Amino acid sequence: MQVGFIGLGAMGDPMARNLAAAGLLAALWNRSRAKAEPLSAQLGVPIADDPAALARAVDCVLLSLSADEDLLQVIDRMRAGLHADMLVVDTSTVGADTAREASRRLASYGAHFLDAPVSGGVEGARNGSLVMMVGGEPAQFERVRPLLGAVAAHIVHMGPVGNGQITKAVNQIMAAGINQAVTEALAFGEAAGLNMDQAIDVIGGGAAANWFLSNRGRSMLQRDFSPRFKVALHHKDLNICRRMAEALTSTEIRLPIVEMTLIHYRRLIEAGYADEDISALYRQKCALFGE
Repeated sequence: MQVGFIGLGAMGDPMARNLAAAGLLAALWNRSRAKAEPLSAQLGVPIADDPAALARAVDCVLLSLSADEDLLQVIDRMRAGLHADMLVVDTSTVGADTAREASRRLASYGAHFLDAPVSGGVEGARNGSLVMMVGGEPAQFERVRPLLGAVAAHIVHMGPVGNGQITKAVNQIMAAGINQAVTEALAFGEAAGLNMDQAIDVIGGGAAANWFLSNRGRSMLQRDFSPRFKVALHHKDLNICRRMAEALTSTEIRLPIVEMTLIHYRRLIEAGYADEDISALYRQKCALFGE
């Protein structure tokens, strides 16, 4: 199966590289051609003239985009190149309703859609160790599963189209709570004068152990907030979670962790930290102790 890749950002670039290493990647496209040219030269993979040309040349298209409207625009731009039984797999984080709309638009051309958001950050994308949560028809999932193994280590079919994004929303809400807990706890420990290397080691072996503590704990203590998952992107994702939650009930609903984290992220964005890693929340937690 020949694969095309659209969207060469922080996650898309390493995923495209892993597909190329597996001998699957046949074409690239990115909104900014200048960003695609170095990767094309390194991999020896051509850049398509537009999304339709890319779709015309491959059996499957993988997408890694930033926002709901970007996904639907790219789907519309692919139309002239769509052909029966081709697969479109979206690894972006968007609303479940957006995924269902993308599926409807593609179905009118005989093409199939899977929403397949991922978790694991830039490190996981580089290492091919992402977790992928997939929504769509079981038969199409089985068709594409072998090639998805080039970019993800744990791939789970979650049900119909949209369920991948619902699962990702669960992940993003949980990630917000973990970020709040870890940054607040470490700021408290540092302010109290603990040896924080020792604290991370001992806590990392107990009931409060978690991926974020292990992979971000020491870097945030060093005030290293180089982006692995940007504040602005998690802010975007939590707004999606908020909209999805509101659609579940006829009464007003507020998810406390989501609302609190949106406020904190907005303050970071307004202070100029939108492109830092979400562990930059540590800045605000330290400020609680006058640091």
